Amino acid sequence: MSTRIQYNRTKIVATLGPASSSPEILEEMVKAGADVFRINFSHGDYSAVEEQLANIAAVNRKLGTHTALLGDLQGPKLRIGEVENNGVQLVEGAQLYFTTEKMIGNASKVYITYPQFPRDVKAGENILIDDGKLVLRVDSTNGKDEVVATVLHGGILSSKKGVNLPNTKISLPCLTEKDLKDLEFALKHKFDWIGLSFVRSAADIIELKGIIRNYDSGCKSKVIAKIEKPEAVADIDSILAETDAIMVARGDLGVEVPMQRVPVIQKMLVKKCRAASKPVIIATQMMESMITNISPTRAEVSDVANSVMDGADAVMLSGETSVGKHPHKVIGAMSKIIAQVEEESDIYYSAMSDRVSAPERYLSDQICYAATQLSKQVDASAIITMTHSGYTAFKVSSYRPKANVFVFTENYSILTQLSLVWGVRGFYYNKDISTDHTIADIKFILKKEGLIAKDEFIINIASIPISEKGKTNMIKLTQVE
Repeated sequence: MSTRIQYNRTKIVATLGPASSSPEILEEMVKAGADVFRINFSHGDYSAVEEQLANIAAVNRKLGTHTALLGDLQGPKLRIGEVENNGVQLVEGAQLYFTTEKMIGNASKVYITYPQFPRDVKAGENILIDDGKLVLRVDSTNGKDEVVATVLHGGILSSKKGVNLPNTKISLPCLTEKDLKDLEFALKHKFDWIGLSFVRSAADIIELKGIIRNYDSGCKSKVIAKIEKPEAVADIDSILAETDAIMVARGDLGVEVPMQRVPVIQKMLVKKCRAASKPVIIATQMMESMITNISPTRAEVSDVANSVMDGADAVMLSGETSVGKHPHKVIGAMSKIIAQVEEESDIYYSAMSDRVSAPERYLSDQICYAATQLSKQVDASAIITMTHSGYTAFKVSSYRPKANVFVFTENYSILTQLSLVWGVRGFYYNKDISTDHTIADIKFILKKEGLIAKDEFIINIASIPISEKGKTNMIKLTQVE
């Protein structure tokens, strides 16, 4: 057996920020295992982001990698305004007035950035601030510009803290004015994935996709629905039918629904995403202690490992890489955890619920399923596919084969998008030759790269004739010479 590069199947999404913008740090992060870079549009200005994008492109050229770009829209995030003295003490039992008129807040009255707040809330509903650290109950509202609430659980209230309303049906649109500006920026710079925050229904996804199509009919950006509201959990099947991927955004989700439900919801979402052949990301507080520490807690190690065992496509880092002391070390630690879990055979070919294929995809779906089953029977080292749309890559990946999944395409935007998908490694290939010659050429490339070796079994799936770029209709088993 030849020495070869070992890739983790489960991908790592790393959020960029002040701690991770320089070319040197970005290169270290990619080498440590980062597959996707996330730009959080809640923070940072466009000039800073453009500099990050230029640095990412330079690193990809230098290393020959295809790191994906995820633009995360802020969504209708509710926040408190500025508060005096960098924070005030809220005392249990005291009343706090919320106003929609701009002001510097104090211990008795604060500004909220949500104009419809007095019209949407009702007496008896809860107000959670700062990820649920502060809890208040609505006493009354004038329906116009002021709400009175009682502090149930107090503490320090600082400026610009987030507000969650788990009992309230908010009337804000899914895309704010800021989101629309950020979306235009992301589409202009050809981001691979667009994350939509606080999704409430499938209609939100349909609206975003319509804007993307109208921006440019050839735009390839795909949509990630961030699941962080109870309405989204209730409408998950409809959302999954429309979105391209899911993010389990456990921070706000754990505030909006009872915290004990979050692990169960996480497992449910992973299972549904795999059945639908759509990527799923587990996010929030995965390695949070490593913002300052050089090693994770044992609970964090277990959290990452369990997400891998659940079958997630990717695990995500937020503050750990955006503002943490050592971004590449966090990624390296996460990568080691993933690699250890992926040595266990139980995570491969795990049971999936039956799913009826659409008639137009029936043949392709059967070929993809057959390839993964055959790879198990012969212990194949690789499943190799040619694709233009990326469909076969998503499909084969969803079956979680132990064989490596190598995808060759002339569609460069697909290459970077696939960096989010479990087990998939993409290669740019644009030769226009016969099917047999293409398969032989690809085999030569993989052997030269040390990714397949003599006597190993490999499986090719493709469309015949290959020049027509049609649906997958061929499967071929060969032994490497």
